[in-house]
Amino acid sequence: MPLHPEIDRITARIVSRSRDRRSAYLDRIARAAEDGPARAHLSCSNQAHAYAGAGGDQDALATGRAPNIGIVTSYNDMLSAHQPFKDYPDLIKAVARAEGGTAQVAGGVPAMCDGVTQSTPGMELSLFSRDVIALASAVALSHNTFDAALYLGVCDKIVPGLVMAAATYGHIPGIFVPAGPMTSGISNDEKAKVRQKFATGEASRAELMASEMAAYHGPGTCTFYGTANSNQMLMEFMGLHLPGASFVNPGTKLRDALTGEAARRALQITGLGNEFTPVGHVLDEKAFVNGMVGLMATGGSTNLVMHLPAMARAAGVELAVEDFAGISAVVPLMARVYPNGLADVNHFHAAGGLAYMIGELLDAGLLHPDTKTVAGGGLTAYTREPKLDGDRLRWQDGPGKSENDRILRPVSDPFQPTGGLAQLSGNLGAGVIKVSAVAPERHVIEAPVRVFHDQDAVKAAFQAGAFTSDVVVVVRFQGPRANGMPELHGLTPVLSVLQDRGLKVALVTDGRMSGASGKVPAAIHVTPEAAEGGPIAKLRDGDRVRLDAKAGKLEVLAEDFGARAPVTADLSANGIGHGRELFEMFRQTAGPGTSGASSVV
Repeated sequence: MPLHPEIDRITARIVSRSRDRRSAYLDRIARAAEDGPARAHLSCSNQAHAYAGAGGDQDALATGRAPNIGIVTSYNDMLSAHQPFKDYPDLIKAVARAEGGTAQVAGGVPAMCDGVTQSTPGMELSLFSRDVIALASAVALSHNTFDAALYLGVCDKIVPGLVMAAATYGHIPGIFVPAGPMTSGISNDEKAKVRQKFATGEASRAELMASEMAAYHGPGTCTFYGTANSNQMLMEFMGLHLPGASFVNPGTKLRDALTGEAARRALQITGLGNEFTPVGHVLDEKAFVNGMVGLMATGGSTNLVMHLPAMARAAGVELAVEDFAGISAVVPLMARVYPNGLADVNHFHAAGGLAYMIGELLDAGLLHPDTKTVAGGGLTAYTREPKLDGDRLRWQDGPGKSENDRILRPVSDPFQPTGGLAQLSGNLGAGVIKVSAVAPERHVIEAPVRVFHDQDAVKAAFQAGAFTSDVVVVVRFQGPRANGMPELHGLTPVLSVLQDRGLKVALVTDGRMSGASGKVPAAIHVTPEAAEGGPIAKLRDGDRVRLDAKAGKLEVLAEDFGARAPVTADLSANGIGHGRELFEMFRQTAGPGTSGASSVV
């Protein structure tokens, strides 16, 4: 099938926009690749320091020319998504040794969980932790003794930060190694209902705790289709995982086999062999377009609308919000995974998963088939799925049809003809809205606003019974320069209750809502942000705002709006406590959400 003309046009636009930046990037990594790993050029003393902790691999490192893999890991045993990484280094080292190579843990990166820090001051470190992860990865790889890297990460900021670092070290091959989702617990819909009952006082804290523990019950990522699992999808669509690696549960033989195969493949694609595949060549314009297609087709997390531009900039590629909107207009929504539906990612995987989706989208001409991938052979390799034949890992053709059309549908019969995202613009600035989980009758909301400067004030107003009519809730001074752009996911139960009471409700914010946000229309990432004097800072209680996802409009209907001065807020408390003092530099230098809200790219 020929490439869809709109996908072709958007790709050409990105290539043109990125030409100078991408050219300089490719020149830079080409020079670094020519120099090769510094291991062979280090002094004996330098090398001794690098190999002193390598045990039985010391001789191979000091005297041999076998490839050496650097492992960058987000392991910790507090968070379920990263706990499985504990044993990966030993497995990787054993496989590398058996294949005539070596592997070392180059360094660790922090991995915080938004699920733990939601609605707390710690959440104000969350977005900037992505830049910290990129920086920490750079430190890990700075010893320049590695022929390839394996990046062990899963969740919200971890994968984007690792990709930013991998792109910066784009002259060496890199493969991303996931841990997989936890097995299914209680349904996400049941969990959400208990949260709403707790918000209205109909459920006790003990009942809420029991529900949450039944949902988040073991090792692996959360099973809803939030940012973590959107990340895993993205790594396959962009060719950075081995095919089919994303949604295999932890602690299984297949999971271990895929991890071992990642080590084996990393050795094969170094500059010492015949399949040299620098990660900077994988991360080209076509790969990022394929990632955006996957995001729209699956109804993935809005956080990726911010992370993808930052990841792309690290690879010399410039993405714009209009690229997401253009792709969303031609890519159908093929999946319904919570919060867009009742199924979780395990059900999605069983229904056919990414192998089925990629095959369908390739056949429809909606993906670039000729991208470089860590598996080799272009994106068609990702229509195959891994299986164990005894102890031997092999790939076979993926499913040719969906096993459950309530979860996964073909391009010819999607859940809706366009993707899950719309661009918004108007006299309130620019933003985005995820519409894949929002009922069509709620795609246009016009109502008076209530203005708040933090989500706790919204919750207090709700508890006081202040919301009795249609309302657009505005939560401003939540952008990257105000307080680090925390997610406002804690508002979801409150706003859902108001909507269920029959009110027309919408959220407008310069902050973020996670991939776990659901059925309430939310204009997010509004820029310019309030802390920069953006139009959102001019809003007053009672102004009528129109959010029109169909027409892509976000407007305030007030004749004197343009003449108003923006309000200011005392943001001093955002810089104190919970480590926020250390992040002042990030708040001062972060770019706008539309270009990734990063301080380092």
